[in-house]
Amino acid sequence: MSGLKPIVEFRNVTYHYGSNPAVVDATFDIFPDDFLAIVGPNGGGKTTILKLMLGMLRPDSGTLTLFGKTPREARTRIGYVPQRTEFDGNFPVTVEEIVLTGRLGYNRIGRRYSEADREAARRAMDELDLARLAHREIGALSGGERQRTLVARALSCEPDMLVLDEPTSSVDSRIEKSFYELLQTLHKRIPIVLVSHDLGFVSAYVTRVACINRRLVVNPVGEMHAHDLEALYEGPVRMWSHNCNL
Repeated sequence: MSGLKPIVEFRNVTYHYGSNPAVVDATFDIFPDDFLAIVGPNGGGKTTILKLMLGMLRPDSGTLTLFGKTPREARTRIGYVPQRTEFDGNFPVTVEEIVLTGRLGYNRIGRRYSEADREAARRAMDELDLARLAHREIGALSGGERQRTLVARALSCEPDMLVLDEPTSSVDSRIEKSFYELLQTLHKRIPIVLVSHDLGFVSAYVTRVACINRRLVVNPVGEMHAHDLEALYEGPVRMWSHNCNL
C-alpha cells in the first residue's frame, strides 16, 4: 500500500444504466505512484469507471474526488486516450496538428494556438519520439505511430494523470509490447490508469490490478490468484507467470 496521499478516491460508488447496475459499491484509491490496470469481462464496468473519473457520468450514490475536487472540476488534470479514435487516412492532418488538439481545453473555439500551446505539443512529441514525424500526415503512419500520437495529444495538456481505455486493442503483439514499455517509461513521472482486456500481457508492466465485474477489488500484481480471476470472469481461467521489476 502506498504511503502517499490518494489523488483519486472512490467511496461506495454505484452507477446504473437504467435499472442495470454497472458499478456497485466501488471503494478504492489511486495514488501518485500508481500504474493501475483495470481488468474484467465485457460489460463488467471497466469503461464506466473511467467515465466516472472523467466526469462524463455522475454516481447514483457514493462520492468520488480527483485531486480533492469533483471529477468535472478536475478533469483538465487528466490526459485521456479513448478506446477508439478513427482517422480518415485521406484527411490531410499532420501529427503536430493532432497533438495540438490536446490543448483545446486551454483555448476558446476559433482562437489560434499560442506559442505556449505549440511548445507543449513539441515537448509531448519529443517525449514520444514523434518530433521527426511532426509534419507527416496521419494516413502515412504505422499503427504504433498512431498510438503514440494519441498519447502525445493526451500529454500535450500537461496532465497530472494519464488514463487510457484499451489503448492496444487495434495493434499487434509486437507493437503492444513496445507500447507498454513506453508507458512504463512515462510512469516514472506520471501516474497511469489503463483499461485492458489482457491481464496476462499488462501484468508484466503495471503495479496494481483493479478487477471489476460490477464489484471492484484492487490487488498488487503479485497477489493475483486463480480463484480471484475465476470469480471475476465467472469461469475457468489460465494463470500466467509475471516478471515485474517495478
